[in-house]
Amino acid sequence: MPSALREKLGLRPGDPLDARLEGGSIVLTPKQSRRRKARIIIDPITGLAVLTTGPGAPIVTSKQVKEILSDFP
Repeated sequence: MPSALREKLGLRPGDPLDARLEGGSIVLTPKQSRRRKARIIIDPITGLAVLTTGPGAPIVTSKQVKEILSDFP
């Protein structure tokens, strides 16, 4: 697959794809989405370090964070 197409679709060489015939064309789709790589950045508003997975990442509310952390000892 040409690199420009991989980059546009967020794929890496070797990512598994499903293939199917559609009319006279072969349609390739990623088998599963790859986990986003998290990184720590400085929030431009607060100046605090925050964890991000980049644009399009799901929004997590304070309430959700409290619920998640309540399971930890």
